[in-house]
Amino acid sequence: MGLGLIASIIIGGIAGWIASNLMKANTGLLMNIVLGIVGAFVLNLILSLMGIYAANAWLPQLVVSVLGASLLIWVARRVR
Repeated sequence: MGLGLIASIIIGGIAGWIASNLMKANTGLLMNIVLGIVGAFVLNLILSLMGIYAANAWLPQLVVSVLGASLLIWVARRVR
């Protein structure tokens, strides 16, 4: 069973905020949530292709979300 929609939004917001602070990106609340959720999806997909699965709990998903959001910020900067 997944974390649920509300938990995903909360984790996404926290992860996006952490990633934007780590990467020194000036993003707002909505963008932080989007970054965290999309970052978690992208990195979970990449990890699953490598046979690695993050536990379906708050802390592992927060770590994956932060790393995924940071990856998205880095890619966006490289594309620009």
